Amino acid sequence: MSESGLVCPLCASTSFCVKYEATYVYSYLIDSDAPGIKNTEEFLPFLFDSREQKETKQFIECGKCGAKFNCYFNQWDNKIDITDLQSALKKQP
Repeated sequence: MSESGLVCPLCASTSFCVKYEATYVYSYLIDSDAPGIKNTEEFLPFLFDSREQKETKQFIECGKCGAKFNCYFNQWDNKIDITDLQSALKKQP
């Protein structure tokens, strides 16, 4: 078993990354000086008027073979441990 206790069931690698992928729609109200009320002299994409999250996906990805294992960790806290990660790897990608 690896130092972290995680082993890829497909390639036996011990290299992993937990990823959180999200899609957002950013809106900018049109006004007289630049798109977006918060943009006054130039358009800066981070000064949006509203943001709506469309979808999210959380997964553990093997660093060697690229296999993705779904997991659902809305927040990382003391309640999530190695057992939860190992359980996610037992589910085939």
